[in-house]
Amino acid sequence: MANYIKELRALVGHQPLILNSASGALLNQHQQVLLQERTDTGNWGFPGGYLAFGESFKNALVREFQEDAGLVVQPLQLLQLSDQLQYTYPNGDQVQPINCFYLVTYVSGSLLQQVTNETTRLAYFDLNQPPTFFNEQHAAMFSVLQQHYS
Repeated sequence: MANYIKELRALVGHQPLILNSASGALLNQHQQVLLQERTDTGNWGFPGGYLAFGESFKNALVREFQEDAGLVVQPLQLLQLSDQLQYTYPNGDQVQPINCFYLVTYVSGSLLQQVTNETTRLAYFDLNQPPTFFNEQHAAMFSVLQQHYS
């Protein structure tokens, strides 16, 4: 998937792209949600990412959760379809992500303990204590999750 976006960026530079993405909310037994601290901004977000060409939202979500968090999950319910945000990454890349935000359930695996190219660390957060999110879309998803459980 990274090669697909890398190839697009080689052609268009930092010009805006519309990309499809999937993100998920995994809650533990204490009703805390798992978030990832991102390597690019140092802020927090939901595990997830962009779809590879030909990939479904649900399949991308399962793949991204495994890559970002070390966990196999199953999407349970679509919580939000988001298409309003425009975001510029620290490197200047501009995107309008069309994101499907799912509630997921744990299937198998254990949380990653090492830094990856996208994840500095993973932590569970109380729904009444949001961290600093890396963009408005993730803050809005946290609000949707709070409303879902209120």
